[in-house]
Amino acid sequence: MRHLPVRMARWSARHAGRAIAGWFAFVVLCLVAGIALGTNEATTKDFWVGEAGSAEATATEGGLERSPTERIMIRARSGKLDMAAAGAAAQDVTERMRELPEVESVAAPVRSKDGEVLLVSVVLNGPELKGKKNVVPLLEQTAAVGADHPDLVVEETGSPAISKGVNDQRDEDLALSERISLPVTVITLLIVFGSVIMAGVPLLLALSSIAAAIGLSMVASHLMPDAGVGTNLILLIGLAVGVDYTLFYLKREREERARAGGRLGPEALVELAAATAGRAIVISGLAVMVSTATLYLATDVIFSSLATGTILVVAVAVASSLTVLPALLVVIGRRADRLAPRRAARRAGRGKPARAGKPETGRVFGALLRPARTRPALTLCLSVLVMLGLTVPALGLKLIDPGKDTFSRDIPAMRVYDRLTGSFPELFVTHEVVTRSTPEQAAQVKRALEDLGRRAQADPLFAQAPKEEPTVRTSADGRISVLELSVPHPAPSAEAIESLTRLRQDHIPATVGRLPGVETAVSGDVARGRDYVSHESDKLPLVLGFLLLMTFLMTVWAFRSVVLGAIGVVLNLLSAGASLGLLVLVFQGTWAEGLLAFDSLGAIASRVPLFLVVILFGLSMDYQVFVVSRIQEARQNGMSAREAVLEGVNRSAKVVTSAAIVMVTVFGAFVALHLTEMKQMGFCLAVAVLLDAVVIRLMVLPSVLLLLGERAWWPARRPGRTVRAQEPAAAGSPADVG
Repeated sequence: MRHLPVRMARWSARHAGRAIAGWFAFVVLCLVAGIALGTNEATTKDFWVGEAGSAEATATEGGLERSPTERIMIRARSGKLDMAAAGAAAQDVTERMRELPEVESVAAPVRSKDGEVLLVSVVLNGPELKGKKNVVPLLEQTAAVGADHPDLVVEETGSPAISKGVNDQRDEDLALSERISLPVTVITLLIVFGSVIMAGVPLLLALSSIAAAIGLSMVASHLMPDAGVGTNLILLIGLAVGVDYTLFYLKREREERARAGGRLGPEALVELAAATAGRAIVISGLAVMVSTATLYLATDVIFSSLATGTILVVAVAVASSLTVLPALLVVIGRRADRLAPRRAARRAGRGKPARAGKPETGRVFGALLRPARTRPALTLCLSVLVMLGLTVPALGLKLIDPGKDTFSRDIPAMRVYDRLTGSFPELFVTHEVVTRSTPEQAAQVKRALEDLGRRAQADPLFAQAPKEEPTVRTSADGRISVLELSVPHPAPSAEAIESLTRLRQDHIPATVGRLPGVETAVSGDVARGRDYVSHESDKLPLVLGFLLLMTFLMTVWAFRSVVLGAIGVVLNLLSAGASLGLLVLVFQGTWAEGLLAFDSLGAIASRVPLFLVVILFGLSMDYQVFVVSRIQEARQNGMSAREAVLEGVNRSAKVVTSAAIVMVTVFGAFVALHLTEMKQMGFCLAVAVLLDAVVIRLMVLPSVLLLLGERAWWPARRPGRTVRAQEPAAAGSPADVG
């Protein structure tokens, strides 16, 4: 492992053409394999969690599962609704929908209590998750009916239409984020390298890594179903780490080039860079992958998809840095060597001196490092207090599973949904009570469920329908029964949540819960969300525990220091805690709604904290590895503990901060998206990277290491002075180092 990056770089440098062709052939092969196999999408059962999941599994077993349903509303364009005209439009809708193969059934029109809306409900064929794909023909027919009845407004909504609208909006948002992040990334790279060609290399490798990872993720979905979020994360993480890894390698190669002063050829330079930056990239990539793999412990299809996407794109990004990047650098280096005499002659002809190398640390970085260098104890105390202060709001963290009530109203189906629930409030939420019993108990269970329905109708938290007898659906074999109860409140509301609590704790135990041997479970929009949040909360200690353990072990393995392992865990906790605190401060309240263009949920999306903590630990390990690697290298070259810290941080400050700017740009672009969950994720990642790169790596870490001195490397012994590998001739190659 120690010499693997050097051996790979040596082969790549000596066979540059084959290495470049092989890499792009690999990318094409991954894409072709992915397209040929297609994506194995997660099914409804893959999302079942907790009691709600058990209820849905039981209902599906009895053929009583929830079907995707669309609602077509017919109302007057102005004035009172003409019932004759509305009835004709409803008949037109019914006939058109019944002819569609995607439609299972069409219900009779229902009039709202105020008489201003006529509603036609359409049940689609197939499972619930397929609704968003099958709904397109229905939307087209609804639009056609509206065109044929210009005096009426004919509009459609429902979970399938809303899901399609969310997907369309997400695609538009991702395109927007790319338009924001790509130019800023290019500008940052141009500033760092001052060369269009050198700036293009990180971007080329990042984009090719993303393409390969997308193809591999399609292949991997046949082992682990794709929840539809993996590709989004591959784009997000792929651009960030792909550029970062290439950036670290490129900067090191340029350092070696400047140090060699023309005495070494391109092949030798990339080997020297591989011995240091290459090894750090491998360790960093492994740390990110190991950290992300802890998401599998959450036993959740969404987190598993996120973990798979992240692991694949990081692995491919590491591979690109070790294989094709050395070859590209050799090709570029040879071109630069050929042009160097001409450039020098031109500069001499103009009377200009040769360019001096730029200092590793400019004025800004020098100012940021000065407190740690001059007063490490005070800097450490103040920095830690600031980070702890930012963490405090996280103690008030509230979680919510965002449902359709929380989606952007820029989606047309959501605006129709608001009008639908205004006219038919009973369609806000439905609780589904599912029972399993023996066939002999079917009649008794039905009576108990009807009693449960009457109790709910008398409860002010539930929809009132005193003249209607509760409807119980029973499977053909009499074993499974389902009762649906309506709640006239949106799913995230306190009333809807209280209705679920009352149903599970009071009404069911008093009715069907009394029957011996009868299994009862509740599902529905509210139950799904509450059980999902509870499931994640239960898994959080396990995931966090393994995450801390893996972070510690990876650091100890990389640097042979128990103390550095403990420091890494504490610093990562500080970074993650502060970013979560800022997330709660900004998104859980309402004061920043206008500033960031969002409607506060009064809570944080339930998937965000767990995912962010895992990803943040991985990304923090990135910077930890690159900074400490430079310190370790200086120490191995004979510097004192203090000199090594200052030298390592000085040499890594600019490149780490440049990498952070790229990451902050990529993640920050997500704040411009419509989905609040994506805004929260992008904001927290951007803030965490910024805090980690500036406060943690330039203030806290140097202060700690300066105060500890040689004790920071315990139990490793202080190395003897390492003589740098003998520099070979320009056409030669160096000995293995690192």
